[in-house]
Amino acid sequence: MRIGVDARSLSEPITGIGRYTLSLLELMVLDKSHEWVLYSHRPLIHGNWNHPSIFVRAWNIPKWARVFRMLWAQSILPYWAKQDNVDLFWSPAHRLPRYLPKSILSVVTIHDLVWKHAPETMRPFSRFLDAKFMPEAVKIADRVIAVSESTAQDLFKEVSGVIEKTEVIYESSSILTEFLEEFDCIEGDYLLYVGTLEPRKNLRRLLEAFSLVSESIRENYKLIIVGGKGWGNEDVYSIIEHFNIKKNVKVLGYISDKELADIYRNAYVLVMPSLYEGFGLPLLESMSFGIPIITSNTSSMPEIGGNAAIYVDPNSSISIKDGIEELIMDHKLWKKLSKNALERSDLFSWNKASKETLTVFEKALLKNPNIS
Repeated sequence: MRIGVDARSLSEPITGIGRYTLSLLELMVLDKSHEWVLYSHRPLIHGNWNHPSIFVRAWNIPKWARVFRMLWAQSILPYWAKQDNVDLFWSPAHRLPRYLPKSILSVVTIHDLVWKHAPETMRPFSRFLDAKFMPEAVKIADRVIAVSESTAQDLFKEVSGVIEKTEVIYESSSILTEFLEEFDCIEGDYLLYVGTLEPRKNLRRLLEAFSLVSESIRENYKLIIVGGKGWGNEDVYSIIEHFNIKKNVKVLGYISDKELADIYRNAYVLVMPSLYEGFGLPLLESMSFGIPIITSNTSSMPEIGGNAAIYVDPNSSISIKDGIEELIMDHKLWKKLSKNALERSDLFSWNKASKETLTVFEKALLKNPNIS
């Protein structure tokens, strides 16, 4: 069959959904029995799609024109899909084109329901779009993929009648342990945070908690913050100044995968006290390096972290502080969680996820047996 893909996330600096899309596509396109058409509002900047069975159709909408990007997705994209005789259209991120021809089967991936469970942490416009178009996409899709059981259950509570067509397919780690270059800006043991710098990630409470741990811990374990700036004016530097921990915290911003792999390799603990996650990819990335985790006791995080983590209340700086001190002071616990992390990371695989995703496409195909 000919499969169309909303590939807009491959036209932007890579983030969680971009990694998800890229990791699956790079494996799925190896299946030579299908043709693939990748659609985007801008030229693709991630992935090598130079193959006879892969076609790319891209517009060139300016980066500042968010409204035009939305209009393109609801008008030009479905028109192109019809022109290209697409049999099935896959959206890796929450929404489907409203005017996609009914003759085209559709699959949508749902990563989270932040708009429902942590709406105050989203851009108002993004919140509006997800609240309006996500339930609609789930209803009209022939099949639905949820990236965790937690996300699936959230979805079932919000949208009725979708249980039978929904399947859970876990993500995997895209940070390869072979990427072990020297990245010499950091020395010694450190705690690590990885994620976009935005309100949902709960950075303020993390930094407050770090300011409350014993001075000996702060002197011996820096806190390293990795991630690009998100929305919400999350001024990390001002928060660091406010809690008087400037000498104990290093902010690296957005870094390459090779640099990130080296940062993971040398980390002592990953600290991720998010308010809400649909999956929580940094948890899995850190586990693949044998790094124990301190994370929240909410949403999908216990499901992904399993027995490799200490769980804290994300709404309590004291709880986060206690979790840090417990793991730093108890080396036997650290060794146990490190071993569990490596073992647990083996349960997640992009190869497995890509095969399961293609199977979902084939199940959708059963609604139209004329496609061969």
